[in-house]
Amino acid sequence: MSMPDPLVNPQKSRRGAARLWRATFISLDGLRAGWGETAFRQETFVAALLIPTSFWIAHDWVEAALLAGSVVLVLIVELLNAAVETAIDRIGPEWHVLSKRAKDLGSAAVLLALLLCGGIWLAALWEFFSG
Repeated sequence: MSMPDPLVNPQKSRRGAARLWRATFISLDGLRAGWGETAFRQETFVAALLIPTSFWIAHDWVEAALLAGSVVLVLIVELLNAAVETAIDRIGPEWHVLSKRAKDLGSAAVLLALLLCGGIWLAALWEFFSG
């Protein structure tokens, strides 16, 4: 009988409900790790204000979903950006043109998500207060 390889992720061998249960805790670990990022914390505080507000200013469920979803999208992209930065930092602390490029691309993704969210919210607020 062969011994399991200690370098292989044990999550890969789980199936069914056990895999789903463990994946839930892994995701919660990811949220805790995200909370350690200043930008994610700041965006979470803004989300805590904007998501309830989206249900107040929306005319229907589609508008509420678009408003709240744009805010959640910013949080998702911020977590992915933090994941890229963490992976690059694990490779090494020295400056490298490809490391900089990867981090810049992640940052640009966050910027685009923020611009999209801001544009959606500005249009909704304009409609809410002008009509």
